[in-house]
Amino acid sequence: MSTVPVVYGMGHAGVMSRYAEARLYVVPESLEELEGPTEGCVRLPRHIDWGPAYEYELTDPTDLAVMYERVLREARLREDLQAYLDGTTLRRLWGRLVLPAPARALWERRFPELVARRSAAA
Repeated sequence: MSTVPVVYGMGHAGVMSRYAEARLYVVPESLEELEGPTEGCVRLPRHIDWGPAYEYELTDPTDLAVMYERVLREARLREDLQAYLDGTTLRRLWGRLVLPAPARALWERRFPELVARRSAAA
């Protein structure tokens, strides 16, 4: 596995008006490489979830969605995505996840199939 992050900036040239626009987001090469856990409890590393220590129960729909939102927003490396996200679960949740617009646009540009998932969830 590569340790070089695949990142894309979504900010404007010059002054950045918002954190979400200036943030660099990591995306995988394919959704199939996302083979993270699908059951049990997960504790995210501090660089992804810097709040109080919390375990996400993957059978709880709210915990699952919050964990996916945090990983999608804060992952620094493809390995973070691979370790904590599952491609099938991501496809199922996509339309319901609350994400910064630049992150959502980046993922949907890379994976057009997610656009259809978002439309179906609306």
